[in-house]
Amino acid sequence: MDVHVIATGGTIASTGDGSGTGAAPTLSGADLLEAVPDLDAYADVTVETVADRPGFDVSPGVCGRVARRIADGDADGFVVTHGTDTLAETARYLDLTCEAPVVVTGAQRRPDEPGSDGPTNLRTAVRAAAHDRLPDRTHVAFDEELHAAATVRKSHTAALDTFRSPEAGPLARFTRRRVHWYREQPSGDDRLPVPDDHPTVPLVTSASGVGRAGFDAAADRGDAVVVAGTGLGNVTAALGRAIVDADLPVVVASRCHAGPTEPVYGTPGGGATLAGHDHVRFSHASPWATRVELILAVAAGRVDDRFDGFDAEEI
Repeated sequence: MDVHVIATGGTIASTGDGSGTGAAPTLSGADLLEAVPDLDAYADVTVETVADRPGFDVSPGVCGRVARRIADGDADGFVVTHGTDTLAETARYLDLTCEAPVVVTGAQRRPDEPGSDGPTNLRTAVRAAAHDRLPDRTHVAFDEELHAAATVRKSHTAALDTFRSPEAGPLARFTRRRVHWYREQPSGDDRLPVPDDHPTVPLVTSASGVGRAGFDAAADRGDAVVVAGTGLGNVTAALGRAIVDADLPVVVASRCHAGPTEPVYGTPGGGATLAGHDHVRFSHASPWATRVELILAVAAGRVDDRFDGFDAEEI
C-alpha cells in the first residue's frame, strides 16, 4: 500500500525556540517521518510539506490546497498532519471534497516536550490509511482511535484523548497488533467541489442578552452566516429579529456538544419562528463543521439541499 503524508504544521511539527516567545511550527513532513522509523512496516510512505501553520491559523485556502493535492495524488491512502485547534474543521472540509481514504492527525504535545504523542498518532494514521477496510472518506486518528470526520470534535484543550465523537463514538481502536472495529463508517454526504475562491461566512453566537449588532455586521460583510444557537437551535429575541430580516442564507446550529436542532419554540428567537423563513436553514453538526459546509455550499450554489429547512408540518 502507498500512503502519502501531507504536512501542514501544527503542534506535531512545532518546537520552542528557548527565548520565551512561544512555540511555532519548525519541522517538515520529512522530519516527522524520521521520528517514526517503523512506518515502512505498514506502507510505502512518501511525504510533502504544503504549509507551516499552527492549527488556529489554518484557512479554507489551506484546506483547498490540501484537497487539490489529494485529488492530484495517486496513493492508496493519504495522511494529513495538522494542528489540533481546527483539525476537525479541516477533516470535515476534506470529507466533503475528497474521494479518497484520508486520515488527519496531529499532536497535543510538541516533539520537544516529554511524552509527545505525535509519533504514536502518526503511526496510527498511517496504519489506518493503509487499511483495506478504510472507505473513501476522511477520518481523524488520535490517541489510537479512529473517528469519522462527520462526527468528531475537539473536546479538551490539552488532553491526549481530546478527539471524541459525541453519540456516535469511534470507528475503531488500534492496539499493538490489531485494529478493533466498532462500527462501519457512514456513507456520508455527497461531495462538493473545491472552490477557486472561498465565500465569506462569519459565525455569530447566541448567548444571554446578545443583541443584533454582531449579526448585522456579519451579514453586511458575509455571503452567508452561521449562527451558533442555544439548545435545539434558538437565539435571543433581538438576534432572532435580525435573522428574520436578513437577505442572505443563514444556517442555525447548536452550541451543545451533542444532539440535533429542531424547531419547537415560537417566540421571536425560537427555532420554530426562524424555520418559518425560507432563507433560514438548520444544521445538526457543530457550528464549526456547519461553517465549513456552508462555505462550500455557497460556492457551489447548493445551500438549500445541504441543510434542513423543516417542512411546515414539522414546525
